[in-house]
Amino acid sequence: MTSFENSFNFLGRIAIAALFLPAGVNKLMGVEGTTGYFASLGLPAVVVLVWVVIAIEILGGLALILGYHTRVVAIGLALFTLLASIAGHAFWAAPADAAFIAQLLFFKNIAVIGGLLVLASCGAGKFSIDGFQQSN
Repeated sequence: MTSFENSFNFLGRIAIAALFLPAGVNKLMGVEGTTGYFASLGLPAVVVLVWVVIAIEILGGLALILGYHTRVVAIGLALFTLLASIAGHAFWAAPADAAFIAQLLFFKNIAVIGGLLVLASCGAGKFSIDGFQQSN
């Protein structure tokens, strides 16, 4: 990768992490509300699931920023995002007045999945822990 590509890769990792890291921190700051929301979606093992989701979002976001095991993390976050989109933005089952926003959020997440898959295919680049480890 050129310096230009490495720089854009780094900025892209930060942009994608900006979706996950703040979401995880917000859930951590409002665990009770998050637990209630997850319960309203009919999700199983809600108390455990909330903590798993918080860990995935915070640790996954940090791993992307740092470029640590980027390919594996990107694939994991893509799968997580797909499952979260199906559970949380099921526009096909939403009431008519909420369907448009749910659909918008669902397809925004599909675009994020696309970015994660591109990142999984090309790796973290030079400006990352992965890149540092490859050069040594």
